[in-house]
Amino acid sequence: MADTVNTLPFFYGNIAREEAEDYLRQAGLGNGLYLLRQSRNYLGGFALSVSHSNRCYHYTIERQVNETYAIAGGKSHRSPVDVIDYHSQEMDGLVCLLKKPCNRPKNMQPKVGPFEDLKEKLIREYVKQTWNLQGAALEQAIISQRPQLEKLIATTAHERMPWFHGPITREDSEPRLQNGARVNGKFLIRQRDMSGSYALCLLHEGQVMHYRIDRDRNEKLSIPDGKKFDTLWQLVAHYSYKPDGLLRVLTEPCPRPDGEIGPIGRPPLPRDHPGFSSAFQSAAGGIISKIKTVPIPGIKKRQGSRQTTTHKPNVYGITVPSNQIAGKEAMPMDTEVYESPYADPDELRSSKVDRSQLFLEDGELGSGNFGTVMKGIYKMRKTEKPVAVKILKNDDNNASVRDEMLREANVMQQLDNPYIVRMIGICEAENLMLVMELAELGPLNKFLQKNKQTTIKNLTELVHQVSMGMKYLEEHNFVHRDLAARNVLLVTQHYAKISDFGLSKAVAEDQNYYKAKGHGKWPVKWYAPECINYFKFSSKSDVWSFGVLMWEAYSYGQKPYKGMKGNDVMQMLESGKRMDAPVSCPPEMYDLMRTCWTYKADERPGFSVVEPRLREYYYDIAQ
Repeated sequence: MADTVNTLPFFYGNIAREEAEDYLRQAGLGNGLYLLRQSRNYLGGFALSVSHSNRCYHYTIERQVNETYAIAGGKSHRSPVDVIDYHSQEMDGLVCLLKKPCNRPKNMQPKVGPFEDLKEKLIREYVKQTWNLQGAALEQAIISQRPQLEKLIATTAHERMPWFHGPITREDSEPRLQNGARVNGKFLIRQRDMSGSYALCLLHEGQVMHYRIDRDRNEKLSIPDGKKFDTLWQLVAHYSYKPDGLLRVLTEPCPRPDGEIGPIGRPPLPRDHPGFSSAFQSAAGGIISKIKTVPIPGIKKRQGSRQTTTHKPNVYGITVPSNQIAGKEAMPMDTEVYESPYADPDELRSSKVDRSQLFLEDGELGSGNFGTVMKGIYKMRKTEKPVAVKILKNDDNNASVRDEMLREANVMQQLDNPYIVRMIGICEAENLMLVMELAELGPLNKFLQKNKQTTIKNLTELVHQVSMGMKYLEEHNFVHRDLAARNVLLVTQHYAKISDFGLSKAVAEDQNYYKAKGHGKWPVKWYAPECINYFKFSSKSDVWSFGVLMWEAYSYGQKPYKGMKGNDVMQMLESGKRMDAPVSCPPEMYDLMRTCWTYKADERPGFSVVEPRLREYYYDIAQ
């Protein structure tokens, strides 16, 4: 299958989502323009990238147990090519029909991932050593058992990587990372228990941060709230490319202190170094002697055979890829909250909260038409968590408010992102209660009003985090409709989360906007012209609101359009005028605000454009 796919002119190999979007943009982002790439988190899978209405959409094509291929929830097909042929005739869940392949540039070959070069060699060596096969018999064995062999090789490869330290304790891992060169992003992975749970240990500003890596029911590996992977080496490759919720990208593997890897502190080989490929193969050479035998029907294992290898590991693992921005560190989000406190216990997987486990504390965090928000403690079998509890008033006339709270709960239960407040569950007791994770420092606007010494770097860090959360909503077809600084909550001074999804809507995949039936009690000063004039809401109208939120942040929590009424604001916008830049606001950030306030929605950028611009500016000022 790999050989067949490699010959397709629109197959790009092991490229990242961002690279795929760049190629689609270069080709004009026409409706139905598409390319195929290798999945970087599903073994043997592919990803389909499609452009529609100047946006890029991505669909995973999974390889299933019976060797068929399917987009999640879709029909199964014999090959990825058949998937594409089918969706050129039927949308069946895609945003549009596949109309035109985006072929690779001339003389460009599909990009080969670090494991692909190694995989074929390991499979052949394994089959040769296990069954003593040669020639046609060897080829037949590989063909008949390829999926099992590939999975076996891939899922054990980490055991020979220098960053994998086996079943050491948290306490043992920290001195290993702090010995030698204390490079930001230095990392190792340790085994936490025998059930397939690991920990990623990351050095950041001299401190060691520990992220759980759990295995779910489908055998997928992920850090809390993170992307899921089939193997540890795929996880390491992904976070070596971008932080994606970590404090920074992984840079330098911490070698095991067993004398096999070489002197501590030796710099890692870059991917384009001539010795990278051979070194990577050396490190994995010993895998063959460690993996279990795969039974091949009709072939007996060689009697008395011993699996030996003369390879000696000599590699420093997967390093930052060459396409990372040169000379720039990943975002250092200086926060103690580096692991979601709500990602672990089994109790939190239920959407119902037992009232006997919920203890409310004195004092309100806030209030509104619905009732109050209280601080509480959620006690579980092994631990307890501080929570925010949204409590509905006991009122016979509040059926509509109850429905609104349940709608908000339904939206929040579908969202899973580090920069969005996580809902723990609903508690139906003396009152209806929504139990959510607690962001101790409260709303962004109030925090900034009291902390005017907050640096521009810190402000940019926070608004960028909001843009990452909004980009996630955009990618998942959610429109927030109430994005404002009052609805951004701070876990710490360096960690922001989007909240308040009472007005949010999930948008159907065949359209990119939500049409309201009429005016409500709306935050007009945060709304785009099309919202007021046509009741039309989309991710693009959320971008307008985000521009206002940026203005609030850089003005340290001032009210936008101060002293003006809604009609005055609309007249001002229709005349082409916009709010002036806040005092001391960086010109780059005011320019981005103005871009967010582009009058026509179809000319306004999406968060897929806004977020990278913020990221780039933050990189520049963080140095």
